[in-house]
Amino acid sequence: MGMRGARVPHREKGACMHYVESPHRLPYEAGSSILQVSVGCTYNRCRFCSLCRKPGKEFRVSPRSEIEEDLSELASYTFRRPRIYLYGGNPFGIDPAELVEVLELIHEKLPEVRSIGGFARVADIAARSDEELRTWARLGVDDVSIGAESGFDPALRYMRKPNTAADLERQCARLDAAGIGYTLFYLAGMAGAGACSQAAAASAEVFRRINPKRINIMTMTVFDDADLAADVAAGDFTPASEHEILAELRDFIVGLEGCTSLVEAGHDTNMVKFDGVLPRDREKMAAYLDSRIACMNEESMSRLRARMRSL
Repeated sequence: MGMRGARVPHREKGACMHYVESPHRLPYEAGSSILQVSVGCTYNRCRFCSLCRKPGKEFRVSPRSEIEEDLSELASYTFRRPRIYLYGGNPFGIDPAELVEVLELIHEKLPEVRSIGGFARVADIAARSDEELRTWARLGVDDVSIGAESGFDPALRYMRKPNTAADLERQCARLDAAGIGYTLFYLAGMAGAGACSQAAAASAEVFRRINPKRINIMTMTVFDDADLAADVAAGDFTPASEHEILAELRDFIVGLEGCTSLVEAGHDTNMVKFDGVLPRDREKMAAYLDSRIACMNEESMSRLRARMRSL
């Protein structure tokens, strides 16, 4: 069970929730209440990621007492939200019986909740039976976020992602069968210099077949505390240029023919921000990216990325 984290003031009432840090709220979770149920990531080996490498972010499950206190805090608010976002690196990776207890406790304390989400690794889904996934759905889990990052297997292998593109497709199909929606994250530039075009084509084909509810785009940025920084210093990996990244995004969007996903690229790691609904806005987004490629300044954009220190 987890250790007690630092208590962070909750802005709605000035009371306190058991967050170990100020939560990273995804834009599409702006209307959700955030409930921390775990800290850190059960895997925590991806070369590019340093989010859970910081001291105090080792994986652990929040104590039941803290979860109950936080749910009581949420229940005390005059405005009670119908969606709960489970906070942690991959809260759906905790013990399955504990997770069910947490989901049941949410409905006991907050009967108005109709929707539950959070981050899940591909391996978290693969480890659960079809019946367990149906139990998630029955208990309100209807929209999870998955760090797919890419559909290009060479990039997935190099970055130590423990799944293939085919694994991603299989597990998303199981979520579909269980009635659980999902957002896939796409990490532009992950394949590195010279491979972005291949990554865009392979990824677009995989994402097109999966057809997730939402595609959330970020751009790979080499942070000093990530394992990838040592690879770059040793000359084993060369980051893609900003021009390559924008061209990859354009090719990725063009390749999503027949997809009906919402596309969002508003994260701070994206030098060019855009959004749209497929298929309606596919050509519009591609044309916008072409226009930005035509007038981009590689040196200026590279300097901006170099100043980024963490997510």
